[in-house]
Amino acid sequence: MAAFMRLRRFRPDDLPTLHEIDQGCFPPGISYSLAELAEFIEHPHSRTWVAEDEGHTVGFLIAHREPNKIGHIVTIDVVEGWRRQGVGTLLMDAAEEWARKQGLVGMYLETAEDNFRAQSFYRERGYKVAEKVEHYYSDGTAAWVMMKKLR
Repeated sequence: MAAFMRLRRFRPDDLPTLHEIDQGCFPPGISYSLAELAEFIEHPHSRTWVAEDEGHTVGFLIAHREPNKIGHIVTIDVVEGWRRQGVGTLLMDAAEEWARKQGLVGMYLETAEDNFRAQSFYRERGYKVAEKVEHYYSDGTAAWVMMKKLR
């Protein structure tokens, strides 16, 4: 991990950068529009973390607190050149810690059925496949819903 990596809260002027990162991380039909991203971030039960290295945004994560003490990872995006350098781990650690402090008992997320790298990352963190949702993404790709119990 880079020596200067840090996490901070979302600021409104981050939105264009986060949208650009999301567009680069996911293909059309999976990536979010600017309006969708803004809606997720601005939701009163959401929290967004931004990962920076030397002032450059290298990733972000949006989590949402849902009823029944469950958290939802809406998206985790890491800039291509920064993958496998600890950014995703830093973001997921922050989200799971936030969820525990909120008294949440579990977290879940969706990942494309063909995104084996992400599935492996989540499994290493203790997430298990709960169900498959056919045609989840607008391009017709199915998603795996993966869940983790929090202690």
